[in-house]
Amino acid sequence: MSKSGYYDWRNRQPSAREIEDGELKVKIQQIFTDNKGRYGSPRIFMALKKQDYTIGKKRVERLYRKLGLLARVKRVTTNSAAYKRFLVTGENLRPDGNVPIAINKVWVADVTYLKVKGVWRYLSVIMDLYSRRIISWSLDKNRTMEVTKRTLQNAIKKRKPQESLMLHTDRGVEYRGQVYQKVLKQNGIVHSLSRAGKCTDNAHMESFFHSMKAEVIRGNVFKSDAQLRGVLGNYINKYYNAKRLHSGINYCSPMEYEALAA
Repeated sequence: MSKSGYYDWRNRQPSAREIEDGELKVKIQQIFTDNKGRYGSPRIFMALKKQDYTIGKKRVERLYRKLGLLARVKRVTTNSAAYKRFLVTGENLRPDGNVPIAINKVWVADVTYLKVKGVWRYLSVIMDLYSRRIISWSLDKNRTMEVTKRTLQNAIKKRKPQESLMLHTDRGVEYRGQVYQKVLKQNGIVHSLSRAGKCTDNAHMESFFHSMKAEVIRGNVFKSDAQLRGVLGNYINKYYNAKRLHSGINYCSPMEYEALAA
Protein backbone atom coordinates (compact mmCIF):
# COMPACT_ATOMS: atom_id res chain seq x y z
CA MET A 1 0.00 0.00 0.00
CA SER A 2 1.27 3.46 -0.82
CA LYS A 3 1.86 6.01 1.90
CA SER A 4 -0.82 8.31 0.52
CA GLY A 5 -3.26 5.39 0.28
CA TYR A 6 -2.64 4.49 3.94
CA TYR A 7 -3.31 8.04 5.17
CA ASP A 8 -6.35 8.27 2.95
CA TRP A 9 -7.72 5.09 4.54
CA ARG A 10 -6.87 6.24 8.08
CA ASN A 11 -8.55 9.60 7.65
CA ARG A 12 -11.60 8.24 5.89
CA GLN A 13 -14.90 8.97 7.62
CA PRO A 14 -16.90 5.94 8.87
CA SER A 15 -19.59 4.70 6.49
CA ALA A 16 -23.30 4.98 7.25
CA ARG A 17 -23.44 1.25 8.05
CA GLU A 18 -20.50 1.52 10.46
CA ILE A 19 -22.25 4.39 12.24
CA GLU A 20 -25.46 2.35 12.38
CA ASP A 21 -23.54 -0.67 13.75
CA GLY A 22 -22.16 1.54 16.50
CA GLU A 23 -25.66 2.70 17.45
CA LEU A 24 -26.95 -0.89 17.37
CA LYS A 25 -24.13 -2.04 19.64
CA VAL A 26 -25.23 0.52 22.21
CA LYS A 27 -28.83 -0.72 21.95
CA ILE A 28 -27.81 -4.39 22.16
CA GLN A 29 -25.68 -3.72 25.21
CA GLN A 30 -28.57 -1.82 26.80
CA ILE A 31 -31.02 -4.70 26.27
CA PHE A 32 -28.44 -7.20 27.55
CA THR A 33 -27.79 -5.10 30.67
CA ASP A 34 -31.49 -4.38 31.32
CA ASN A 35 -32.12 -8.13 31.36
CA LYS A 36 -29.14 -8.72 33.66
CA GLY A 37 -27.21 -10.76 31.13
CA ARG A 38 -29.97 -13.32 30.63
CA TYR A 39 -30.59 -12.72 26.89
CA GLY A 40 -28.69 -14.40 24.09
CA SER A 41 -28.69 -12.96 20.56
CA PRO A 42 -32.04 -14.59 19.52
CA ARG A 43 -33.98 -12.84 22.30
CA ILE A 44 -32.13 -9.57 21.71
CA PHE A 45 -33.05 -9.86 18.01
CA MET A 46 -36.72 -10.29 18.95
CA ALA A 47 -36.53 -7.42 21.45
CA LEU A 48 -35.18 -5.14 18.71
CA LYS A 49 -37.95 -6.23 16.34
CA LYS A 50 -40.52 -5.36 19.00
CA GLN A 51 -38.98 -1.88 19.10
CA ASP A 52 -39.52 -1.56 15.32
CA TYR A 53 -35.89 -2.09 14.31
CA THR A 54 -35.53 -3.50 10.79
CA ILE A 55 -32.49 -5.70 11.18
CA GLY A 56 -31.28 -9.16 10.22
CA LYS A 57 -30.76 -11.90 12.78
CA LYS A 58 -27.19 -12.59 11.57
CA ARG A 59 -26.28 -8.95 11.98
CA VAL A 60 -27.43 -9.04 15.60
CA GLU A 61 -25.43 -12.23 16.16
CA ARG A 62 -22.31 -10.58 14.67
CA LEU A 63 -22.60 -7.45 16.81
CA TYR A 64 -23.41 -9.53 19.89
CA ARG A 65 -20.17 -11.49 19.37
CA LYS A 66 -18.16 -8.31 18.76
CA LEU A 67 -19.37 -6.95 22.09
CA GLY A 68 -18.09 -10.13 23.75
CA LEU A 69 -21.46 -10.80 25.37
CA LEU A 70 -22.34 -14.17 26.86
CA ALA A 71 -25.77 -14.95 28.29
CA ARG A 72 -26.01 -16.11 31.88
CA VAL A 73 -26.43 -19.87 31.44
CA LYS A 74 -25.24 -22.39 33.96
CA ARG A 75 -25.68 -26.11 34.21
CA VAL A 76 -28.61 -26.84 36.48
CA THR A 77 -29.09 -30.21 38.10
CA THR A 78 -31.98 -31.32 40.22
CA ASN A 79 -31.05 -32.99 43.46
CA SER A 80 -33.92 -34.50 45.36
CA ALA A 81 -33.80 -33.82 49.12
CA ALA A 82 -35.73 -36.98 49.90
CA TYR A 83 -36.80 -40.20 48.21
CA LYS A 84 -39.68 -39.59 45.81
CA ARG A 85 -42.73 -41.69 46.43
CA PHE A 86 -45.10 -42.40 43.61
CA LEU A 87 -48.68 -43.59 43.91
CA VAL A 88 -50.02 -46.11 41.44
CA THR A 89 -53.47 -44.52 41.02
CA GLY A 90 -54.26 -41.71 38.60
CA GLU A 91 -53.26 -41.22 34.98
CA ASN A 92 -51.71 -38.76 32.60
CA LEU A 93 -54.60 -36.98 30.90
CA ARG A 94 -52.17 -35.10 28.63
CA PRO A 95 -50.37 -37.95 26.82
CA ASP A 96 -49.77 -35.84 23.71
CA GLY A 97 -48.46 -32.87 25.71
CA ASN A 98 -50.44 -30.37 23.63
CA VAL A 99 -50.67 -26.74 24.76
CA PRO A 100 -54.23 -25.36 25.28
CA ILE A 101 -55.64 -22.58 23.09
CA ALA A 102 -56.96 -20.38 25.92
CA ILE A 103 -56.13 -19.40 29.48
CA ASN A 104 -57.40 -21.37 32.48
CA LYS A 105 -57.72 -24.61 30.54
CA VAL A 106 -54.55 -26.38 31.74
CA TRP A 107 -52.46 -25.42 34.74
CA VAL A 108 -49.24 -27.20 35.66
CA ALA A 109 -47.68 -27.31 39.11
CA ASP A 110 -44.49 -28.50 40.75
CA VAL A 111 -42.15 -27.96 43.70
CA THR A 112 -38.42 -27.25 43.56
CA TYR A 113 -35.66 -26.94 46.14
CA LEU A 114 -33.71 -23.78 46.95
CA LYS A 115 -31.21 -23.09 49.74
CA VAL A 116 -30.98 -20.42 52.42
CA LYS A 117 -27.71 -20.59 54.38
CA GLY A 118 -27.28 -24.19 53.22
CA VAL A 119 -30.75 -25.29 54.36
CA TRP A 120 -33.47 -26.37 51.92
CA ARG A 121 -36.49 -24.21 51.20
CA TYR A 122 -39.37 -25.34 49.01
CA LEU A 123 -40.85 -23.30 46.18
CA SER A 124 -44.33 -24.35 45.07
CA VAL A 125 -45.44 -22.93 41.69
CA ILE A 126 -48.49 -23.03 39.42
CA MET A 127 -48.26 -21.99 35.77
CA ASP A 128 -50.99 -21.39 33.18
CA LEU A 129 -49.77 -23.55 30.32
CA TYR A 130 -51.35 -21.39 27.62
CA SER A 131 -49.31 -18.26 28.38
CA ARG A 132 -46.57 -19.78 30.59
CA ARG A 133 -47.58 -17.20 33.20
CA ILE A 134 -46.76 -18.03 36.82
CA ILE A 135 -50.10 -17.39 38.48
CA SER A 136 -49.22 -18.44 42.02
CA TRP A 137 -46.16 -19.37 44.09
CA SER A 138 -45.33 -20.07 47.72
CA LEU A 139 -42.01 -20.42 49.53
CA ASP A 140 -41.83 -22.43 52.75
CA LYS A 141 -39.46 -24.25 55.09
CA ASN A 142 -41.42 -27.50 54.72
CA ARG A 143 -42.65 -29.51 51.76
CA THR A 144 -46.22 -30.31 52.75
CA MET A 145 -49.74 -30.42 51.36
CA GLU A 146 -50.48 -27.19 53.22
CA VAL A 147 -47.90 -25.38 51.07
CA THR A 148 -49.17 -26.73 47.74
CA LYS A 149 -52.78 -26.23 48.88
CA ARG A 150 -52.03 -22.57 49.66
CA THR A 151 -50.48 -22.12 46.22
CA LEU A 152 -53.56 -23.68 44.58
CA GLN A 153 -56.03 -21.62 46.59
CA ASN A 154 -54.17 -18.41 45.69
CA ALA A 155 -54.26 -19.36 42.00
CA ILE A 156 -58.01 -20.03 42.16
CA LYS A 157 -58.62 -16.73 43.96
CA LYS A 158 -56.62 -14.76 41.36
CA ARG A 159 -57.90 -16.40 38.19
CA LYS A 160 -61.43 -17.53 39.17
CA PRO A 161 -61.33 -20.37 36.62
CA GLN A 162 -64.52 -21.68 35.08
CA GLU A 163 -65.32 -25.32 34.36
CA SER A 164 -63.08 -27.65 32.33
CA LEU A 165 -59.85 -26.72 34.08
CA MET A 166 -57.18 -29.42 34.32
CA LEU A 167 -54.24 -29.33 36.73
CA HIS A 168 -51.21 -31.43 35.86
CA THR A 169 -48.65 -32.39 38.54
CA ASP A 170 -46.22 -35.14 39.42
CA ARG A 171 -47.15 -38.00 41.78
CA GLY A 172 -45.76 -36.45 44.95
CA VAL A 173 -47.81 -36.93 48.11
CA GLU A 174 -48.23 -33.16 48.46
CA TYR A 175 -50.52 -33.36 45.40
CA ARG A 176 -52.09 -36.78 46.00
CA GLY A 177 -53.19 -36.31 49.61
CA GLN A 178 -56.80 -35.86 50.68
CA VAL A 179 -56.29 -32.24 51.76
CA TYR A 180 -55.18 -31.24 48.26
CA GLN A 181 -57.66 -33.45 46.46
CA LYS A 182 -60.52 -31.89 48.42
CA VAL A 183 -59.69 -28.42 47.08
CA LEU A 184 -59.54 -29.79 43.52
CA LYS A 185 -62.94 -31.45 43.84
CA GLN A 186 -64.55 -28.40 45.47
CA ASN A 187 -63.52 -26.32 42.46
CA GLY A 188 -64.29 -28.89 39.77
CA ILE A 189 -60.64 -29.20 38.72
CA VAL A 190 -59.58 -32.41 36.97
CA HIS A 191 -56.24 -33.80 38.13
CA SER A 192 -53.73 -35.17 35.62
CA LEU A 193 -50.54 -36.93 36.76
CA SER A 194 -47.14 -37.43 35.17
CA ARG A 195 -46.15 -41.03 34.62
CA ALA A 196 -43.88 -42.44 37.31
CA GLY A 197 -40.30 -41.37 36.66
CA LYS A 198 -41.23 -39.28 33.59
CA CYS A 199 -40.40 -35.66 34.47
CA THR A 200 -40.77 -34.77 30.78
CA ASP A 201 -44.54 -35.13 31.21
CA ASN A 202 -44.32 -31.80 33.04
CA ALA A 203 -41.67 -30.31 30.77
CA HIS A 204 -42.91 -26.71 30.80
CA MET A 205 -42.69 -26.51 34.56
CA GLU A 206 -39.22 -28.08 34.50
CA SER A 207 -38.20 -25.55 31.86
CA PHE A 208 -39.32 -22.66 34.05
CA PHE A 209 -37.33 -23.96 37.02
CA HIS A 210 -34.28 -24.40 34.80
CA SER A 211 -34.50 -20.82 33.52
CA MET A 212 -35.13 -19.38 36.96
CA LYS A 213 -32.18 -21.19 38.53
CA ALA A 214 -29.83 -20.37 35.68
CA GLU A 215 -30.81 -16.72 35.51
CA VAL A 216 -31.19 -15.71 39.14
CA ILE A 217 -30.43 -18.49 41.64
CA ARG A 218 -27.14 -20.14 40.70
CA GLY A 219 -24.10 -18.23 41.81
CA ASN A 220 -26.00 -16.39 44.56
CA VAL A 221 -25.90 -17.19 48.28
CA PHE A 222 -29.06 -16.31 50.18
CA LYS A 223 -28.64 -15.37 53.82
CA SER A 224 -32.30 -15.14 54.79
CA ASP A 225 -35.76 -16.23 53.71
CA ALA A 226 -36.66 -12.57 53.19
CA GLN A 227 -33.77 -12.11 50.77
CA LEU A 228 -34.70 -15.20 48.75
CA ARG A 229 -38.37 -14.26 48.75
CA GLY A 230 -37.53 -10.77 47.51
CA VAL A 231 -35.39 -12.11 44.66
CA LEU A 232 -38.10 -14.58 43.65
CA GLY A 233 -40.82 -11.94 43.78
CA ASN A 234 -38.82 -9.56 41.62
CA TYR A 235 -37.89 -12.26 39.11
CA ILE A 236 -41.30 -13.95 38.80
CA ASN A 237 -43.69 -11.02 39.15
CA LYS A 238 -41.74 -8.16 37.62
CA TYR A 239 -39.44 -9.87 35.14
CA TYR A 240 -40.56 -13.36 34.04
CA ASN A 241 -44.30 -12.64 33.83
CA ALA A 242 -44.10 -9.02 32.69
CA LYS A 243 -40.97 -8.69 30.58
CA ARG A 244 -39.05 -11.85 29.68
CA LEU A 245 -39.51 -12.86 26.04
CA HIS A 246 -40.52 -16.50 25.67
CA SER A 247 -39.65 -18.38 22.51
CA GLY A 248 -42.63 -20.75 22.92
CA ILE A 249 -45.19 -17.93 22.75
CA ASN A 250 -43.93 -15.93 19.76
CA TYR A 251 -41.31 -14.08 21.80
CA CYS A 252 -43.88 -12.35 23.97
CA SER A 253 -43.87 -12.09 27.73
CA PRO A 254 -46.62 -14.17 29.42
CA MET A 255 -48.63 -11.06 30.37
CA GLU A 256 -48.26 -9.62 26.88
CA TYR A 257 -49.38 -12.93 25.32
CA GLU A 258 -52.50 -13.01 27.48
CA ALA A 259 -53.28 -9.38 26.64
CA LEU A 260 -53.04 -10.08 22.92
CA ALA A 261 -55.50 -12.95 23.28
CA ALA A 262 -58.01 -10.93 25.30
